[in-house]
Amino acid sequence: MLRICVDERWPNARQVARVADIIREGGLVVYPTDTIYGLGCDMMQKKSVERVYQMKGKDRKHPLSFICPDLKNIARYAVVSNIAYRLMKRILPGAYTIILPASREVPRLMISKSVTVGIRVPDHPVTRMLAETLDNPIITTSVPSPENVQFSDPEEIARRLPFLDAIIDCGLIAPEPSTVIDMTEDVPRLVRLGKGPVDAIPDLVVEES
Repeated sequence: MLRICVDERWPNARQVARVADIIREGGLVVYPTDTIYGLGCDMMQKKSVERVYQMKGKDRKHPLSFICPDLKNIARYAVVSNIAYRLMKRILPGAYTIILPASREVPRLMISKSVTVGIRVPDHPVTRMLAETLDNPIITTSVPSPENVQFSDPEEIARRLPFLDAIIDCGLIAPEPSTVIDMTEDVPRLVRLGKGPVDAIPDLVVEES
């Protein structure tokens, strides 16, 4: 396993490119985000995505979310209305997962029964640099862990998951899930409240639990 320590304030492009090369070769990597350390791979490589599902023990009926480096990139993989674009421009990059109608660019394995996808643009320079360097979306899911536990220490992740291909180490992260907002219709709907604040989101519909 390759473990690279990266300064998140001034990420080294050459270091990040090494990890992007591993992803291109089908590797599984752990990388920092603004919410958690994420486990991911190239969304366009089916075998790699299957490995993530196996590691997580997830049902294929529950598609994984993915990371794009910017708003412009999102439009390749989702149908973005003017209202959705204005909202995303306000809150992204940030600690949000946005649910949108999927475009034809998205592999079938990544699409839900309702033909939607979950997309992130994290407020973390290393994550966005990695996605931009790879030039493909990166699968994002939490690192496999005991129930109700989120790993915050990359050293512990390396110790528990030695079969990973690479880890980008940016030090400790206080884990907190992203806020999930459904933008498949013109009125935004809160699916899960997480790290991303919702006070400034107009007309937000909050589902009753």
